[in-house]
Amino acid sequence: MENLIALLVAAPLLGAAVLLCGGRRLDAVGHLIGTALAAASFVIGVVLFADMVGKDAEHREMGQHLFSWIPVEGFQADVAFQLDQLSMTFVLLITGVGSLIHVYSIGYMEHDERRRRFFGYLNLFLAAMLLLVLADNYLLLYVGWEGVGLASYLLIGFWQHKPSAATAAKKAFLVNRVGDVGLSIAIMLMFTTFGTFAFGPVLEATGETGEGKLTAIALMLLLAACGKSAQVPLQSWLGDAMEGPTPVSALIHAATMVTAGVYLIVRSADIFNGSPDAQLVTTVVGAVTLLFGAIVGCAKDDIKKALAGSTMSQIGYMVLAAGLGPIGYVFAIMHLVTHGFFKAGLFLGAGSVMHGMNDEVDMRKYGGLRKYMPVTFVTFGLGYLAIIGFPGLSGFFSKDKIIEAAFAKGGTEGWILGSVALLGAAITAYYMTRVMLMTFFGEERWRSRPTASPAEPSVEPAAEHHGEHAEPHPHESPRVMTIPMIVLAVGSVFGGAYFSLGDRFIHWLEPVTEHAHGHPPISALTVTAATVAVMVIGVGLAWLQYGRGPVPVAAPRGSLLTRAARRDLLQDDFNHVVLVRGGEHLTRSLVYVDHTLVDGVVNGTAATMGGLSGRLRRVQNGYARSYAVSMFGGAAILIAVTLLMRAV
Repeated sequence: MENLIALLVAAPLLGAAVLLCGGRRLDAVGHLIGTALAAASFVIGVVLFADMVGKDAEHREMGQHLFSWIPVEGFQADVAFQLDQLSMTFVLLITGVGSLIHVYSIGYMEHDERRRRFFGYLNLFLAAMLLLVLADNYLLLYVGWEGVGLASYLLIGFWQHKPSAATAAKKAFLVNRVGDVGLSIAIMLMFTTFGTFAFGPVLEATGETGEGKLTAIALMLLLAACGKSAQVPLQSWLGDAMEGPTPVSALIHAATMVTAGVYLIVRSADIFNGSPDAQLVTTVVGAVTLLFGAIVGCAKDDIKKALAGSTMSQIGYMVLAAGLGPIGYVFAIMHLVTHGFFKAGLFLGAGSVMHGMNDEVDMRKYGGLRKYMPVTFVTFGLGYLAIIGFPGLSGFFSKDKIIEAAFAKGGTEGWILGSVALLGAAITAYYMTRVMLMTFFGEERWRSRPTASPAEPSVEPAAEHHGEHAEPHPHESPRVMTIPMIVLAVGSVFGGAYFSLGDRFIHWLEPVTEHAHGHPPISALTVTAATVAVMVIGVGLAWLQYGRGPVPVAAPRGSLLTRAARRDLLQDDFNHVVLVRGGEHLTRSLVYVDHTLVDGVVNGTAATMGGLSGRLRRVQNGYARSYAVSMFGGAAILIAVTLLMRAV
């Protein structure tokens, strides 16, 4: 079975190579080739999963060594794979959800003339993410890490004829490069500290390593995770990434890019366990981001950007859980998997709404769509109930466990983290109810086609297969799009209960991540009751504001916080002032120092030597009488000095 591991990556990688290099002759079947190879990778994953389940928990890890990548004295880097319970979880999520998104894309991208290229990029995305989670060493993981960044750049900017899409792709690429610097530094520190990049030797040696070194490595890994998973302070790219086709948004948010940072932290659990300071910083980053994303999601009228804020917030929950250590690792991954179901379903549902609404994304121009799109309404609604933590659905089980683990941290820190997690749950219920009400309930605002508010202009149509100004005629999407949505809705409903039954998911991951049962200062039943209560409050507030009366066709001015949230809490303004303007001032300062100090020293030295040379040159005038006088003067001076010294 070990020989099948490489095929997980090879199948979508082959699809990417064939579709991107095969030319226009494959235009008619390119989408079928890409989908078939993604599905083939999923089937291989299922076969390996069945084999793994049939073994004892201690013997489930398997590996495959392909070749020595860089074999030199004192430096060994291999292309080798490691498949254990953690990586298998990601394999099934990536290939399963990824295959459903491929199927959905057949219908969504039907009229795009570059559909073959799009499926080639999707296959490349899957291959890079699979390489990332299957690598058995950090250096090979880095290759997959950069591959994910490249694929996201290509897909976010797929419609590069739109300046906004091209800008968003560059922004995502550049922001992620900042995080990538952290990962590269962490890998260098690992090699200088442990002499290797391989997971096994590195993680086993952490118990004998000083806390300072572990803290430095862990913080660099966290910086890398912040970039890929859009966590504060490297979160600014995620909202703009919605410029890509909707299937890309679903893939990035549910199965690939933003999950990579959580994987990196959990895979490096032993490093973080050895550094309480790094764990504290990780929990703070997660707590801040979950509130940051939730607040941004409350103010967005663009349905995809509202869901993007939601992703930022939900990934914040996962990072918070991962920072809690052994009491939170399992729940971080559990929420990641359930989030993969309902967030992919929500984005595909948003794409279905756009498909029936001439690619309109402004929710102020929706309303009453439930009777025109019944399948989309039901599947999107189930994803909505799952993400707000409605009792019995998947998000209820996974998010509730994270909140319990936060309180179980103990002390003042535990109370703060638990309270922040509860507040985030209330805000999540509010903004997702707002999305649901503005889209599927109320009056049919799309009939009047009001002008968008200048506070948040409507995004250009994402695709070109509908008329930009044509009157929309809402209709249900074709089966090739609705079937993947139905499958994901089933996972949104039953996934959490299945994982929680008998602590099934805990037992599955425990051999890899370990698990420590926390003891919150309040009972688990009380935490659950509080979680449900804040969820009901959030839903109620949204209903009072958007369910009882007409939705304003133009966004009201709102409070200072609302206006800031519409501008992503001024994250781009902050980056511009601190980084762009700061960089400009730093550059000018360096130029001034270079011109005045460096060039001054160099030019001054040259001028001094030139002046001395000019004066000394006068001595060498070529006249014998001058040389004779100089010799006579020198001899006289020597005689005078000699006589003086004897006299003394």
